[in-house]
Amino acid sequence: MNPNSMTPVDWAKRPLQKYVDFTGRAARAEYWWYVLAIIVLSIVARIIDNILGMNVVGTYGPLSLIVMLGLLVPNLAVSVRRLHDTNRSGWWILLPIIPYCAAFLFGGAAMMGAASGSSAGMMAGAGLAGIFLLIGFVCAIVLLVFMCLPSTPGENRYGPNPYGEGEGSTVAAE
Repeated sequence: MNPNSMTPVDWAKRPLQKYVDFTGRAARAEYWWYVLAIIVLSIVARIIDNILGMNVVGTYGPLSLIVMLGLLVPNLAVSVRRLHDTNRSGWWILLPIIPYCAAFLFGGAAMMGAASGSSAGMMAGAGLAGIFLLIGFVCAIVLLVFMCLPSTPGENRYGPNPYGEGEGSTVAAE
């Protein structure tokens, strides 16, 4: 299908059609229309769960969990392909995860310090956890900026431009 004639619905369905495809490139339109569709779907699922009064994990009901788990792989795949489109490795997707894991570890250490009555250990662990949470937030912002950047013009190491080639491509002129 010609990328210039695709509708927002076509762009949003494309990541589902490429469910486990971590290779190639995903255009900004594909990524952001898909993200919008997932946000709307998640809100609808949460509303239905709340109407039915079904909360399984915290505020998440069974329908919300099914949506989240069912779309985990295509979410990762389209994110990796979007990074490829900006000529970056898909491993950048891990950028915010690493500091959050460290914050979790230091937060656990702070709780252990509190349980043992050591206020110094608790304060140090909590301080480090806060620093790592802040670093994770900054890393998430960096990843968001990467997702907003325009496509690499022409072909890059991950494949051809998803918008097509040439001056006649109206979408590529974004």
